[in-house]
Amino acid sequence: MEDHVYKQIEITGSSTKSSDDAVRRAIEKAGESVTHMDWFKVVETRGNIEQSKVKYWQVTIKIGFRVEDRSEEHTSE
Repeated sequence: MEDHVYKQIEITGSSTKSSDDAVRRAIEKAGESVTHMDWFKVVETRGNIEQSKVKYWQVTIKIGFRVEDRSEEHTSE
């Protein structure tokens, strides 16, 4: 296993389907601008209730991504 340095961001995804779908949506959206994502951790799960039914889910997650090592980029050229 290589040594890496990680940075974390915290984001919240939402879904009318499920908490799992809220996590997936958050990760997919983050993937549009964040590279080298390696892991996630659920920080909080909550939802909205209307007429005694779950209206939607909100899940806050932390995503860990590797900080690029500039020396690795130059050695592969």
